[in-house]
Amino acid sequence: MRRGKHRKFGRETKQRRALYKSLATALIEHGRIKTTVAKSKALSSYMDKLISTARKGDLASRKSLGTNLGPKAASKLAGEISPKFKERSGGFTRVVRLGQRKSDGAPMALIEFTQ
Repeated sequence: MRRGKHRKFGRETKQRRALYKSLATALIEHGRIKTTVAKSKALSSYMDKLISTARKGDLASRKSLGTNLGPKAASKLAGEISPKFKERSGGFTRVVRLGQRKSDGAPMALIEFTQ
């Protein structure tokens, strides 16, 4: 049985969840963010799950979004962003590679919504 296919980023579980929450909130507020390739790939799958939840539009999904995001970001995701993806079955985010960061050479990427 294969376990642990997600990236850990050298963090404990609560720290990793906080990282995902802050990256997702920044992506929702700004529409696109610049981060490392590994974080953008992990965030892409995390955001796809959140958007799929937000597309349902019922009270349970809004409460679920509230636990994974802040209240402002959850309301923006459910009210403005998820209706754009009603007829789309998947692939809500796009990762564009940008090259290496100058200071430490980490591969950087831009993550944004597809529509």
